[in-house]
Amino acid sequence: MSGATACDTVHDSVDGLDGAAGIAAPLRAALSAASEDRIVYDLAGIESGYRALLRELPGVDVRFALKACPVDEVLTCLAGLGAGVDAASPRELEQALRAGVPSARTHYGNTVKSDRDIAHAHRLGIRDFATDSLEDVRAVAAHAPGARVFCRLATSGDGALWGLSGKFGCPPADAVRILETARELGLVPSGVSVHVGSQQMTTDAWRAALDDIADVLTALGRRGIVLDQVNLGGGLPASGYLDRHGVPLVPPIDKIFAVLREGMRELREAHGRHLGFVVEPGRHLVADHGAIRAHVARLAERRGPDGERQYWLYLSCGKFNGLYELDALRYRLVFPTFPADRDTGRVPAVVAGPTCDSDDAYCHDHTLTDVPRDLASGDPVWILSCGAYATSYTTQGFNGFAPLPYEVWGR
Repeated sequence: MSGATACDTVHDSVDGLDGAAGIAAPLRAALSAASEDRIVYDLAGIESGYRALLRELPGVDVRFALKACPVDEVLTCLAGLGAGVDAASPRELEQALRAGVPSARTHYGNTVKSDRDIAHAHRLGIRDFATDSLEDVRAVAAHAPGARVFCRLATSGDGALWGLSGKFGCPPADAVRILETARELGLVPSGVSVHVGSQQMTTDAWRAALDDIADVLTALGRRGIVLDQVNLGGGLPASGYLDRHGVPLVPPIDKIFAVLREGMRELREAHGRHLGFVVEPGRHLVADHGAIRAHVARLAERRGPDGERQYWLYLSCGKFNGLYELDALRYRLVFPTFPADRDTGRVPAVVAGPTCDSDDAYCHDHTLTDVPRDLASGDPVWILSCGAYATSYTTQGFNGFAPLPYEVWGR
């Protein structure tokens, strides 16, 4: 592990390349220094983003979605700032506790869990569990007696790149029944939660979720059940991605925060000032503060099925070792050995990873990326906004291409 301490941002484009403006100084230093492929993280940038989130949503309890970036140094940094953890398995729970996150600020946020895993979590000292079914809440009562449970409401996922609908959550009426059952079984019905989908790009999704939460709180109040928390879940977007057509994905983040603040105010006015709020950011905190140093495997000219000439840029990493999400979005590419003053021209190319798998391509809708025509095998490529899921989605070496190592800069 190595690092620069500066956390200022370079606001001009990086040597005029690809319009890649705003690379933080620690990331740029790490990418420039790397001679081999790796993922680099800027802890100073992550810390700055965490503090900005607290300014936008004052008083909210932040529980980092560990699945987005299970890197010990990142977790330790956030824990030191006061963040808790949203964990989805006993292994994640153990990692959080090792990093110094108190069990009281760690919850088991997965509604899919076995009897064995519930009991294991309870032995670790975890007392907060997500649920969304009668079967699960009965299992929590049996294997984590007296625990606190919060029920996840289903959302449509509309407006998000990954809707996350279907597998998790229940309708409001079912949530009322589940939390009533929890009380009958000796558990503490503590809250309700939502997840509006990963990389949520609209404010409407949050408004709809807040309306459902209000309905559940009202129905529970009629039954004498007063919850103490509302978990607004994940979904807060990152800002550095491109869509599949290469257009910047610019989320209305200020409007999203405004909707959340207003919704929290209304819920407290209607259901009591005691009501606390939790958020589970993952991508929002880490995506734009991580980048990959990769290299060119080959820039090749090929003939398409209709005989047309087409360029393909094969990179050293792809879907199976760092760029899993390329089916839904595109990343900004920077070619540091081709500054503007040496740019010898561009060609449109399909960007693909190195494996013998046809899914390992940047996109499948014939959208091309302009790349330097003189790229050679071994030239470095910087891939931006890779801080979320680049490590956690990676395989153990599909096709013999190893997962990328990482290093942390900024602290």
